[in-house]
Amino acid sequence: MPEDAQDLISGGHLVAKALKAEGVDVIYTLCGGHIIDIYDGCVDEGIDVVDVRHEQVAAHAADGRARLTGKPGCAVVTAGPGTTDAVTGVANAFRAESPMLLIGGQGARTQHKMGSLQDLPHVEMMTPITKFAATVPDTARVADMVSMAFRECYHGAPGPSFLEIPRDVLDAEVPVAQARIPQAGRYRASTRSAGDPEAVARLADLLVHAEKPAILLGSQVWTTRGTAAAIDLVRTLNIPAYMNGAGRGTLPPGDPHHFQLSRRYAFAHADVLVVVGTPFDFRMGYGRRLSPDAAVVQIDLDYRTVGRNRDIDLGLVGDAGLVLASVAAAASGRIDRGATRRKKWLDELRAVEQAALDRRLPLLRSDASPIHPYRLVSEINDFLTEDSIYIGDGGDVVTFSGQVVQPRSPGHWMDPGPLGTLGVGIPFVLAAKQARPEKEVVALFGDGAFSLTGWDFETLVRYDLPFVGVVGNNSSMNQIRYGQKARYGAARERVGNTLGDVPYDQFARMLGGYGEEVRDPADIGPALRRARESRKPSLVNVWVDPDAYAPGTVNQTMYK
Repeated sequence: MPEDAQDLISGGHLVAKALKAEGVDVIYTLCGGHIIDIYDGCVDEGIDVVDVRHEQVAAHAADGRARLTGKPGCAVVTAGPGTTDAVTGVANAFRAESPMLLIGGQGARTQHKMGSLQDLPHVEMMTPITKFAATVPDTARVADMVSMAFRECYHGAPGPSFLEIPRDVLDAEVPVAQARIPQAGRYRASTRSAGDPEAVARLADLLVHAEKPAILLGSQVWTTRGTAAAIDLVRTLNIPAYMNGAGRGTLPPGDPHHFQLSRRYAFAHADVLVVVGTPFDFRMGYGRRLSPDAAVVQIDLDYRTVGRNRDIDLGLVGDAGLVLASVAAAASGRIDRGATRRKKWLDELRAVEQAALDRRLPLLRSDASPIHPYRLVSEINDFLTEDSIYIGDGGDVVTFSGQVVQPRSPGHWMDPGPLGTLGVGIPFVLAAKQARPEKEVVALFGDGAFSLTGWDFETLVRYDLPFVGVVGNNSSMNQIRYGQKARYGAARERVGNTLGDVPYDQFARMLGGYGEEVRDPADIGPALRRARESRKPSLVNVWVDPDAYAPGTVNQTMYK
């Protein structure tokens, strides 16, 4: 290299320096000629390059890493089909409020509108499903625009950004002095807000004087790492707490304020309902499932979410952890008055919980074969430890698990989120085992969901990332099948939703992992333990009853 070239830096190396400044230590990718200079830069910066078999997996893994670590994830894909393959992963992160950056390749600027290889209007496609989407116009701007994209990820509620970098911009070199290279910790402001003090005081008053309060702790409790504040609030004010999404695990099973099966009852009978970090979307019946007589309070990072689909009595915009801590402080000195009246209400809810559990208990312990899904998810719940991260990837079988499986710790539950994307399981396992190698990962797949990204099981084998995987195999897309049967009759219930009887245990062994088949419910627990002891990526293929449906599927609640 000529001596005068030593002060030059390429676009790919500027990308890597910007990623390093943001704290990104791994990128997920599928190779392409448009993006290889980024790899070269990542090697120099000590950023791991993890290669997968499908770009959707790369995007989901970046999403999953962001959820687990609190730092933004990053996926790098080539132009054209590389970028379009990643669209689903970006869209899933958008609805799940997960901060990640997708970098896509693009043909050279000199070939603009000439029909270059894999040329597509990526920015126009990505704009509706990202918080920021742009083309990098010049090599000297590469690092600056990467940092800009990351800043936009945290504007309001978190979400994904997209950058396309033309190949000649990425490969070109510019003098280091001409390139703005943001320094770690010096280009982003804090986005944490404790909310409007007057609104905080009003909420404290509502909770202190409520006879039957309830709180729903949603994903933003985990996103903002507000677990401790949430626990302090519900315990000191003696408030029953329900959890959804990544908020699951905020309170451990058995905690006197942890409730699950009585949620519908509580929402119908509470006099004050506090909804934290959860929009009034289909999961909440667009707000219609909340009592019209209750005072409804909504806390969210995004002003646009508050009061959408349903009127509220009080709205607060801010960091969930800081807002809840502020409310607890504002209620200080009045806590005993608010707490002592709650015992009757909590006892009432606990009785509803127990009645629901008693009705379900025969199915949780069922010895039937084919295996009832309730028995399967009950065995999985019993199998989990304090260090088990649970990942659900599927339709009907994961709907069963949502009513039974209880993570033991915060940040130990992962599901697609409100987009309902199937295929997140394997990429989330990849992210979880790399971000938290000390943790056990347990993943439940529907057989249809596993099929979408299952070939990256080989990636887990290649990187030696052991996990306990379970396929609830009914050879059907059952959540859809039930709706078809109800609407069109038994003669047409199998149209477009029936799968082959795939032995996924053999698939796992073929790729170098551990596989085992289970047909007897008594064998589920021992099979899970053997999978754990194998220290390999594993799939326990459990044949479940194809004619058993989760209550949510039967009621078609996702469409109501």
